Amino acid sequence: MNLKPVLKNGTSQIIIDFISLKVNETRSNGVVLGLSGGLDSSVVAKLCLDAIGAEKVLGLIMPLAKHQKKDTDETISFAREFGIPYKKIDPFKVLQSYKETLDLEKEGMAINNLAPRIRMIILYYHANCLNRLVMGTGNKSELMMGYFTKYGDGGVDYLPIGDIYKTQVRDLAKELKIPQTLIDKIPSAGLWEGQTDEGEMGITYDLLDKILYGLEQKCTENEIHNSTNIPLNEIKRIHGIIQRTAHKRMMPQIPKID
Repeated sequence: MNLKPVLKNGTSQIIIDFISLKVNETRSNGVVLGLSGGLDSSVVAKLCLDAIGAEKVLGLIMPLAKHQKKDTDETISFAREFGIPYKKIDPFKVLQSYKETLDLEKEGMAINNLAPRIRMIILYYHANCLNRLVMGTGNKSELMMGYFTKYGDGGVDYLPIGDIYKTQVRDLAKELKIPQTLIDKIPSAGLWEGQTDEGEMGITYDLLDKILYGLEQKCTENEIHNSTNIPLNEIKRIHGIIQRTAHKRMMPQIPKID
Protein backbone atom coordinates (compact mmCIF):
# COMPACT_ATOMS: atom_id res chain seq x y z
CA MET A 1 0.00 0.00 0.00
CA ASN A 2 1.46 3.35 -1.06
CA LEU A 3 0.63 6.03 1.51
CA LYS A 4 2.45 8.90 -0.19
CA PRO A 5 -0.14 11.56 -1.08
CA VAL A 6 0.01 12.51 -4.75
CA LEU A 7 -0.98 15.90 -6.12
CA LYS A 8 -4.03 15.50 -8.34
CA ASN A 9 -4.06 16.88 -11.85
CA GLY A 10 -5.84 20.21 -12.09
CA THR A 11 -5.30 21.12 -8.42
CA SER A 12 -3.93 24.58 -9.20
CA GLN A 13 -6.88 25.44 -11.42
CA ILE A 14 -9.37 24.27 -8.80
CA ILE A 15 -7.77 26.59 -6.24
CA ILE A 16 -7.52 29.49 -8.68
CA ASP A 17 -11.22 29.13 -9.53
CA PHE A 18 -12.04 28.94 -5.80
CA ILE A 19 -10.21 32.18 -5.01
CA SER A 20 -11.85 33.99 -7.91
CA LEU A 21 -15.29 32.71 -6.91
CA LYS A 22 -14.95 33.78 -3.27
CA VAL A 23 -13.76 37.28 -4.17
CA ASN A 24 -16.65 37.70 -6.60
CA GLU A 25 -19.43 36.26 -4.47
CA THR A 26 -18.43 38.34 -1.44
CA ARG A 27 -18.10 41.46 -3.62
CA SER A 28 -14.64 42.04 -2.23
CA ASN A 29 -12.00 44.23 -3.80
CA GLY A 30 -9.37 41.53 -3.53
CA VAL A 31 -7.29 39.69 -0.92
CA VAL A 32 -4.73 40.31 1.79
CA LEU A 33 -2.30 37.65 2.98
CA GLY A 34 0.76 37.38 5.14
CA LEU A 35 4.03 36.86 3.27
CA SER A 36 6.55 35.09 5.48
CA GLY A 37 9.24 34.07 3.05
CA GLY A 38 8.14 30.45 3.38
CA LEU A 39 6.83 28.08 0.74
CA ASP A 40 3.16 28.04 1.75
CA SER A 41 2.64 31.80 1.68
CA SER A 42 4.55 32.04 -1.60
CA VAL A 43 2.34 29.39 -3.20
CA VAL A 44 -0.86 31.04 -1.97
CA ALA A 45 0.34 34.45 -3.18
CA LYS A 46 1.06 33.08 -6.66
CA LEU A 47 -2.34 31.35 -6.80
CA CYS A 48 -4.08 34.59 -5.79
CA LEU A 49 -2.07 36.46 -8.41
CA ASP A 50 -3.16 34.00 -11.10
CA ALA A 51 -6.77 34.09 -9.91
CA ILE A 52 -7.51 37.80 -9.60
CA GLY A 53 -4.49 39.78 -10.80
CA ALA A 54 -1.79 41.76 -9.01
CA GLU A 55 -3.93 44.86 -8.48
CA LYS A 56 -6.22 42.88 -6.17
CA VAL A 57 -3.50 41.19 -4.10
CA LEU A 58 -1.65 42.69 -1.13
CA GLY A 59 1.05 40.81 0.73
CA LEU A 60 1.94 41.97 4.24
CA ILE A 61 5.47 41.25 5.43
CA MET A 62 5.53 41.27 9.24
CA PRO A 63 8.88 40.21 10.75
CA LEU A 64 9.08 40.22 14.52
CA ALA A 65 12.78 39.81 15.17
CA LYS A 66 16.23 40.65 13.78
CA HIS A 67 16.90 36.99 12.99
CA GLN A 68 14.19 37.21 10.32
CA LYS A 69 16.08 39.80 8.22
CA LYS A 70 17.18 37.16 5.71
CA ASP A 71 13.59 35.88 5.42
CA THR A 72 12.36 39.44 4.94
CA ASP A 73 14.90 40.14 2.19
CA GLU A 74 13.96 36.88 0.44
CA THR A 75 10.26 37.70 0.73
CA ILE A 76 10.72 41.13 -0.82
CA SER A 77 12.76 39.60 -3.65
CA PHE A 78 10.03 37.03 -4.28
CA ALA A 79 7.28 39.66 -4.28
CA ARG A 80 9.21 41.86 -6.70
CA GLU A 81 10.05 38.94 -9.00
CA PHE A 82 6.40 37.91 -9.32
CA GLY A 83 4.97 41.43 -9.29
CA ILE A 84 3.04 41.01 -6.04
CA PRO A 85 2.20 44.31 -4.29
CA TYR A 86 3.50 44.23 -0.73
CA LYS A 87 3.79 46.30 2.40
CA LYS A 88 6.32 45.79 5.20
CA ILE A 89 5.05 46.34 8.73
CA ASP A 90 7.00 46.03 11.97
CA PRO A 91 4.70 44.67 14.70
CA PHE A 92 7.51 44.53 17.29
CA LYS A 93 6.32 47.60 19.22
CA VAL A 94 2.82 46.12 19.45
CA LEU A 95 4.22 42.87 20.83
CA GLN A 96 6.33 44.74 23.36
CA SER A 97 3.30 46.74 24.43
CA TYR A 98 1.35 43.53 25.03
CA LYS A 99 4.17 42.12 27.14
CA GLU A 100 4.40 45.27 29.27
CA THR A 101 0.63 45.65 29.66
CA LEU A 102 -0.12 42.02 30.53
CA ASP A 103 2.80 41.69 32.96
CA LEU A 104 2.47 37.93 32.92
CA GLU A 105 4.54 35.22 31.29
CA LYS A 106 7.63 36.69 29.63
CA GLU A 107 8.60 33.56 27.69
CA GLY A 108 6.89 30.40 26.51
CA MET A 109 3.90 29.44 24.40
CA ALA A 110 1.58 32.17 25.66
CA ILE A 111 4.03 34.81 24.44
CA ASN A 112 4.81 32.90 21.23
CA ASN A 113 1.10 32.78 20.39
CA LEU A 114 0.83 36.56 20.70
CA ALA A 115 2.86 37.09 17.53
CA PRO A 116 0.53 35.29 15.09
CA ARG A 117 -2.49 36.87 16.79
CA ILE A 118 -1.02 40.34 16.33
CA ARG A 119 -0.37 39.51 12.68
CA MET A 120 -4.00 38.40 12.35
CA ILE A 121 -5.19 41.76 13.70
CA ILE A 122 -2.96 43.62 11.22
CA LEU A 123 -4.21 41.49 8.32
CA TYR A 124 -7.85 42.11 9.19
CA TYR A 125 -7.27 45.82 9.70
CA HIS A 126 -6.01 46.09 6.13
CA ALA A 127 -8.72 43.77 4.83
CA ASN A 128 -11.45 45.86 6.47
CA CYS A 129 -9.98 49.13 5.23
CA LEU A 130 -9.67 47.85 1.67
CA ASN A 131 -12.81 45.67 1.57
CA ARG A 132 -10.73 42.58 1.00
CA LEU A 133 -10.63 38.98 2.19
CA VAL A 134 -7.88 37.47 4.35
CA MET A 135 -6.41 34.43 2.64
CA GLY A 136 -4.75 31.94 4.94
CA THR A 137 -1.61 30.00 4.08
CA GLY A 138 -2.08 26.88 6.20
CA ASN A 139 -1.75 23.47 4.53
CA LYS A 140 -3.56 20.22 5.29
CA SER A 141 -0.69 18.75 7.32
CA GLU A 142 -0.69 21.73 9.70
CA LEU A 143 -4.47 21.78 9.96
CA MET A 144 -4.76 18.08 10.81
CA MET A 145 -2.03 18.43 13.43
CA GLY A 146 -3.52 21.59 14.89
CA TYR A 147 -0.15 23.18 14.18
CA PHE A 148 -1.36 26.75 14.09
CA THR A 149 -2.41 29.40 16.57
CA LYS A 150 -6.13 29.52 17.21
CA TYR A 151 -7.36 33.01 16.24
CA GLY A 152 -3.84 33.72 15.00
CA ASP A 153 -2.63 32.26 11.71
CA GLY A 154 -5.77 30.12 11.96
CA GLY A 155 -7.91 33.27 11.92
CA VAL A 156 -8.59 33.78 8.21
CA ASP A 157 -11.48 33.91 5.76
CA TYR A 158 -10.37 31.10 3.45
CA LEU A 159 -7.61 28.49 3.24
CA PRO A 160 -6.74 27.93 -0.44
CA ILE A 161 -4.22 25.12 0.20
CA GLY A 162 -6.00 23.69 3.22
CA ASP A 163 -6.81 20.43 1.42
CA ILE A 164 -3.32 19.57 0.23
CA TYR A 165 -0.53 18.11 2.33
CA LYS A 166 2.84 19.82 2.78
CA THR A 167 4.56 17.36 0.45
CA GLN A 168 1.90 18.11 -2.18
CA VAL A 169 2.47 21.85 -1.71
CA ARG A 170 6.07 21.26 -2.79
CA ASP A 171 4.87 19.59 -5.98
CA LEU A 172 2.38 22.38 -6.59
CA ALA A 173 5.16 24.94 -6.10
CA LYS A 174 7.19 23.33 -8.88
CA GLU A 175 4.16 23.53 -11.18
CA LEU A 176 3.77 27.23 -10.34
CA LYS A 177 7.49 27.80 -10.98
CA ILE A 178 8.19 28.97 -7.44
CA PRO A 179 11.99 29.36 -6.95
CA GLN A 180 13.70 26.11 -5.92
CA THR A 181 15.34 27.89 -2.99
CA LEU A 182 11.88 28.36 -1.45
CA ILE A 183 10.87 24.77 -2.15
CA ASP A 184 14.02 23.51 -0.41
CA LYS A 185 13.79 25.97 2.47
CA ILE A 186 13.38 24.48 5.95
CA PRO A 187 9.80 25.28 7.10
CA SER A 188 9.70 27.68 10.05
CA ALA A 189 7.16 30.01 11.62
CA GLY A 190 10.07 32.27 12.61
CA LEU A 191 8.80 32.76 16.15
CA TRP A 192 12.31 32.41 17.61
CA GLU A 193 15.78 31.90 16.25
CA GLY A 194 16.40 28.33 15.14
CA GLN A 195 12.72 27.34 15.33
CA THR A 196 11.53 24.85 12.70
CA ASP A 197 8.13 23.26 12.08
CA GLU A 198 9.52 19.74 11.91
CA GLY A 199 11.56 20.28 15.06
CA GLU A 200 8.51 21.41 17.00
CA MET A 201 6.34 18.56 15.76
CA GLY A 202 9.15 16.04 16.20
CA ILE A 203 8.75 14.49 12.76
CA THR A 204 9.57 15.27 9.13
CA TYR A 205 6.77 16.24 6.77
CA ASP A 206 7.63 13.30 4.52
CA LEU A 207 6.85 10.82 7.30
CA LEU A 208 4.05 12.88 8.82
CA ASP A 209 2.12 13.07 5.55
CA LYS A 210 2.22 9.30 5.15
CA ILE A 211 0.67 8.90 8.60
CA LEU A 212 -1.93 11.61 8.02
CA TYR A 213 -2.84 10.26 4.59
CA GLY A 214 -3.15 6.75 5.98
CA LEU A 215 -5.48 7.92 8.74
CA GLU A 216 -7.51 9.91 6.22
CA GLN A 217 -7.86 6.73 4.13
CA LYS A 218 -9.25 4.95 7.24
CA CYS A 219 -6.19 2.74 7.63
CA THR A 220 -5.53 1.32 11.07
CA GLU A 221 -2.39 2.30 12.93
CA ASN A 222 -0.99 -1.20 12.34
CA GLU A 223 -1.70 -0.99 8.61
CA ILE A 224 0.16 2.32 8.42
CA HIS A 225 3.07 0.81 10.34
CA ASN A 226 3.23 -2.25 8.06
CA SER A 227 3.12 -0.07 4.92
CA THR A 228 5.66 2.56 6.00
CA ASN A 229 7.85 0.96 8.70
CA ILE A 230 7.22 4.07 10.79
CA PRO A 231 7.35 3.02 14.48
CA LEU A 232 3.90 2.21 15.83
CA ASN A 233 4.37 4.43 18.89
CA GLU A 234 5.09 7.39 16.58
CA ILE A 235 1.91 6.73 14.60
CA LYS A 236 -0.04 6.58 17.87
CA ARG A 237 1.54 9.85 19.00
CA ILE A 238 0.49 11.65 15.82
CA HIS A 239 -3.00 10.16 16.01
CA GLY A 240 -3.29 11.42 19.58
CA ILE A 241 -2.28 14.96 18.56
CA ILE A 242 -4.98 14.97 15.87
CA GLN A 243 -7.61 13.95 18.41
CA ARG A 244 -6.47 16.47 21.04
CA THR A 245 -6.50 19.38 18.59
CA ALA A 246 -9.93 18.68 17.08
CA HIS A 247 -11.37 21.82 18.71
CA LYS A 248 -9.01 23.99 16.65
CA ARG A 249 -10.58 22.78 13.41
CA MET A 250 -14.19 23.63 14.19
CA MET A 251 -16.34 26.56 15.18
CA PRO A 252 -16.83 26.97 18.95
CA GLN A 253 -19.27 24.32 20.10
CA ILE A 254 -22.57 25.28 21.70
CA PRO A 255 -24.48 23.10 24.19
CA LYS A 256 -27.90 22.23 22.80
CA ILE A 257 -30.74 23.46 25.04
CA ASP A 258 -33.96 21.57 24.39
